Amino acid sequence: MSDGARWTRAEFAADPVTLAQRLIGAVLVRTVASGERLAGIIVETEAYLGVPDKAAHSYGGRRTARTEPMYGPPGTAYVYFTYGMHHCMNVVCGAQDEPVAVLLRALDPIEGLDTMRANRGRGRDRAAEMKMTDLCSGPAKLCQALAIDRSLSGSDLVDGAGLSVEHHPNTQGRRRLVNTPRIGVGYAQEWAEMPLRWRLEGSRHVSRN
Repeated sequence: MSDGARWTRAEFAADPVTLAQRLIGAVLVRTVASGERLAGIIVETEAYLGVPDKAAHSYGGRRTARTEPMYGPPGTAYVYFTYGMHHCMNVVCGAQDEPVAVLLRALDPIEGLDTMRANRGRGRDRAAEMKMTDLCSGPAKLCQALAIDRSLSGSDLVDGAGLSVEHHPNTQGRRRLVNTPRIGVGYAQEWAEMPLRWRLEGSRHVSRN
């Protein structure tokens, strides 16, 4: 469980490299229409450095209807749809109009597990048997489990109702992080090998070791 204290705007207003590390151990919370909380501890992230970053959606200053949330205030959610089937969620950081963000890659699920299994198991007969480690071990998986889609892009994580990031009383002081290149950005030339991914050492819930 989290301690219920939401992150403030100032806590999100860090550069993406710093925030990608700070977010590990925090709790992502999705509050659905019924009031149920679906939540997990963030265990894997990637930093996207904006205009110079060839892997970022805002590379070269690109600004479209889809990427507009990236230019919002720190603590804005940027959710995009990819490969015609998957949603991925980013946390916008830095300063207003500085299009930098952190991709949330994996969670350790802690609240709303039955609903998460149902969300992940749509169309499957054995959803109830899905392993805990398969619920949120990837950016698309965590969005499916927590019912996060493009309708939530632009949501305010600080004051909004549907999505938030909260502190966890037992994780922040004892994190050991592993730093590696990002995953799935081979097209980004020299940026593909930049060590901009972090994961919680020893976590069984990360997308890839």
